[in-house]
Amino acid sequence: MTISDLKHRSRALTDGPERAAARAYLKGIGYDDEALSKPLVAVANTWIETMPCNFHLRALAVKVKQGIRDAGGTPMELNTIAISDGITMGTPGMRASLVSREVIADSIELVVDAHMFDAAIAISGCDKTIPATVMALCRLDIPSVMLYGGSILPGHYRGREVTIGEVFEAVGAHAAGKITDAELSEIEGVASPGAGACGGQFTANTMAMAFEVLGISPAGFSMVPAVDARKAEVAQQAGALVMDVLRRGLRPSDIITRQSLENAIAGVACSGGSTNGVLHLLAIAREMGIELSIDDFDEISARTPLLCDLKPGGRFTAPDLYSAGGVPLVMKRLKDAGLLHEDTITVTGQTIGEIAQAATETPGQEVVRPLEQPISRNGGLAILHGNLAPDGCVVKLAGYERRKQTGPARVFESEEDAMKAVIGRLIKPGDIVVIRNEGPAGGPGMREMLAVTAALVGEGLGGEVALITDGRFSGATRGLMAGHVAPEAVKGGPIGLVRDGDEITLDVTTRRLDVALSDEELAARRAAYKPPTKPYPGVALSKYARLVSSAAEGAVTL
Repeated sequence: MTISDLKHRSRALTDGPERAAARAYLKGIGYDDEALSKPLVAVANTWIETMPCNFHLRALAVKVKQGIRDAGGTPMELNTIAISDGITMGTPGMRASLVSREVIADSIELVVDAHMFDAAIAISGCDKTIPATVMALCRLDIPSVMLYGGSILPGHYRGREVTIGEVFEAVGAHAAGKITDAELSEIEGVASPGAGACGGQFTANTMAMAFEVLGISPAGFSMVPAVDARKAEVAQQAGALVMDVLRRGLRPSDIITRQSLENAIAGVACSGGSTNGVLHLLAIAREMGIELSIDDFDEISARTPLLCDLKPGGRFTAPDLYSAGGVPLVMKRLKDAGLLHEDTITVTGQTIGEIAQAATETPGQEVVRPLEQPISRNGGLAILHGNLAPDGCVVKLAGYERRKQTGPARVFESEEDAMKAVIGRLIKPGDIVVIRNEGPAGGPGMREMLAVTAALVGEGLGGEVALITDGRFSGATRGLMAGHVAPEAVKGGPIGLVRDGDEITLDVTTRRLDVALSDEELAARRAAYKPPTKPYPGVALSKYARLVSSAAEGAVTL
């Protein structure tokens, strides 16, 4: 469907004698009559100076705006917040990360709707800005594009490539006496060498891939690294593209369907992506009114081979994937496996099947395996249920072989308490670490446990302990870990009833997470349970705690 009047929304803001005051304001800051006669395009930027992931987005926005102007539109840039998961990790500040997803989405929705923009392009970088921008575009349902700012290049440490994940693991190695202060300082000095989001298939690159497969981001753009010279080119092309999307009248509701969401889930599963993909794609489905459940992820992952040899479980980084053929190459593998809904439309106007068919593969590349040589026959995610997770929990399967552990519970009421035990070397082989009161409402904010999980790996316990939590894991987490346990402790979830020494079994094969307690014993403990008292978290986090849904529903605010 084409739009005959490209100023279909902004005309009510800028045209006619009664809009003289509005025009006066805009003329005062440089918009002349010619500019105001054109379609107004929102450039929703998540630029901020607090992290490398979004640090370069102001420069990208300049190119995006040039592309819009060249294509006949008038761009207006707006900005919103961003929270760095990696920098706030292991501190109370991490509680704000998932909350920021809702704030970002709300803020973009409010500005774009209030100022009656005709179209929008959102520029994202770090973990939560990516789904947040798409959530806002879903709500607005105007012609839209999402552009990802790209990955950081890997660092180099003593002859090998490293990412920020190796720094978190080095903290555990340092605590275990395996590396010195000088070695820890050396690796921290090289692991993050410039602008861009974390380089492995952590949450940022997982979601960037998912949204390219979903169709809301232009094919081939996402994996261009942040500091690659071509990033400026694709930014300008994305600006021109949003004007083309406007002319075609293509809206997010045309692109984001049940079928395209299934494609995105297959992309996450095939790439060994972050468990956060479950939360964020559930949230997108809710924004579009599409029925999608946590168990759909298990079903799709079970039939999708793990093909991408990407960190943290594999060898390569996002820039390596770009060199190998990018996300279109992953799409081609899914198409060849019969796992892609090929007729779903994308912002470019091509179908996902057409993009997959046209994908090019660099000869000799080892990042994306051939279908006949998968890393695993099943994808990188599993959803477990049981008497410890009646509503489900999420396990990341990529990067290790263990599928079951039974052991005694080591229970901690917060991430900080667990981290002290890990650094103090109080966790023993065979233990199952339980971290609770870190869920969406209980945290509040559902912090990621990367500091704890990475420290366990760094101490050499990654293959000998398991961890369960009602909080989240970073995309950089590896090992036998079950997150998003639902219901969470403060909502009456059984994870709140576990005591030290209780026998827990985590079994991926049977898709079960259970504690060896009778229903009667659990009922008795539930009757006596009182959640721990926490300090007042502040107004914003308190609002979130009152409004947020279960992790099994995407941890969206209702």
